[in-house]
Amino acid sequence: MEKHSLNILPEGSPTVELFQILLPGNEEYKSGVNFASGGAGALIQTFQGYVIDLHTQLDYFKNVKKQLRKKLGDTRAKKLLSKAIYLFNIGLNDYTAPPQTNSTILHHYTNQQYVEIVIGNLTTVIKEIYKNGGRKFGFLKLLELGFLPSVRALEQTNSRRISFKEASTQMQLHNKALPKTLKDLKKELGGFKYSIFDLYTSTSERVNDPLKYGFKNGKSACCGGGPFRGIEPCGLIKDYELCENPGDYLFFDGNHPTEIFNNQIAKLMWSGNSKFTSPYNLKPLLVA
Repeated sequence: MEKHSLNILPEGSPTVELFQILLPGNEEYKSGVNFASGGAGALIQTFQGYVIDLHTQLDYFKNVKKQLRKKLGDTRAKKLLSKAIYLFNIGLNDYTAPPQTNSTILHHYTNQQYVEIVIGNLTTVIKEIYKNGGRKFGFLKLLELGFLPSVRALEQTNSRRISFKEASTQMQLHNKALPKTLKDLKKELGGFKYSIFDLYTSTSERVNDPLKYGFKNGKSACCGGGPFRGIEPCGLIKDYELCENPGDYLFFDGNHPTEIFNNQIAKLMWSGNSKFTSPYNLKPLLVA
């Protein structure tokens, strides 16, 4: 499961370096905060009991705001919160959790209705952050599930009879709905600014033509077992395989990109052209 979460970029940061808020003794929240939780979703029900959901992450943000006000004073804290970028990469798990957990939630909604619920929960959190001083936001569209080695492997074996077909449809609807929602929020909320990154397209290009971007393999994972090294967890079974050079691969394991792939994506988010980011990338957003 990917880490999907709310991150905050500090004013003037030239790189995406974020600090884990839960680290003992870390009180320098003005340097940046990361509320990431592996497997989290916009919905409280997504892998409930195993993750820190987005609404709980919002509560953590509000606690950080209180501590910043105590440490910096109201004026400086308000300025910092308004200049920071609030970075969201969330939604994928909301669509993949139901088929993995045998949830019946999708029996009660159409695909469009379910997507509206996910987007609605995300919108509620965005508005709360805005209410608490946030003005600049960054978002990622969702990638295609079929790109992941774990899903490729599942399609070949699928002993658990899991199907992500409906989830893929929902994620496509999500990617269409998110830009419209953000445009509406810009009209509704004064001073609201955002950047949205097309992770779907940027990943697709690398999967389909890895050599062009410096990779030798865009489909299999560097570490794991089974087809595409996507079935068994890396290092947790006796028969797992490990590649010699992770930099040759887009994916390190069945679900997670390699460091080089992540760095390429980060650079595109920071200063990529309009093909990948709109209405502008993170760099001008930070200094706006």
